[in-house]
Amino acid sequence: MRRFVLIRVEDLTGVSGTGEVAEGTVFSSGLAVIHWLREPFAMGVYQTLEDVISVHSHEGRTQLQFID
Repeated sequence: MRRFVLIRVEDLTGVSGTGEVAEGTVFSSGLAVIHWLREPFAMGVYQTLEDVISVHSHEGRTQLQFID
């Protein structure tokens, strides 16, 4: 299991803001879960970390940084 944060450099939609916008965990099965740090504080469950990146990277404007 590894923890990560999503860091948004530029917010194209005006919804999530910039900086650290979400925390996440990748489980040993490959399943990834993210928790948004701003309202509405939603959670998302994805089959793979690659799915998280493809949905939320916004053409490189959001970076994934592992914590451990």
